[in-house]
Amino acid sequence: MKPLLICDCDEVLLHMVKHFGVWLRESHDIAFTPDGADFANSMRRADGSVPSRDEMWALLGGFFPGEMHRQTLVPHATEALARLAEMAEIVILTNLTDECRTARIEQLARFGIAHRVECNQGGKGDPVARLVAEHGDPVTVFVDDLPVHHESVARHAPGVHRLHMVSEPTLAPNVAPAPFAHARIDDWREAADWIAARFAAGRPAASALPAEA
Repeated sequence: MKPLLICDCDEVLLHMVKHFGVWLRESHDIAFTPDGADFANSMRRADGSVPSRDEMWALLGGFFPGEMHRQTLVPHATEALARLAEMAEIVILTNLTDECRTARIEQLARFGIAHRVECNQGGKGDPVARLVAEHGDPVTVFVDDLPVHHESVARHAPGVHRLHMVSEPTLAPNVAPAPFAHARIDDWREAADWIAARFAAGRPAASALPAEA
């Protein structure tokens, strides 16, 4: 049975926030200064007002899928996945609506990444647990940029190894390591080594949650 890699896309495989920010400025005259926290609080109109959460989601809906062509590849991501695909099954678990799935598949394929894509809304713990069960409960590594998803996976699939990665260099210094992740690595060359080592060891992750949980 092959191990399993479950990997996020935006700010892990593809750069998103910097391109989203350019589009907001060009198309909506909104300044975007992400700090790793709430997207809505990172947006400012020319008059200083902040979009509501509903407006934020509408803006994200305007970017996906219509402006996805702006996104660029994270350095070394394609090569890392190609290496890991020789030893593991790979699933891209992305928090987009189901209507964006085909666009995401086509987008990744243009960068030489052709793996199963699953869309999700909300926490990723449940879908990760389902994917692990579907694949026969192999040694599994989960990679994501958002701490909230590492907490979700820790609670729903505690045996999964969790790697926190923030591939946007302007954002990474402002994002603390996720407390529910087992490691924080922002470069795919080092990350591929860490993931391959988890697969080679053949053991599930320690299931204990952080003390503050």
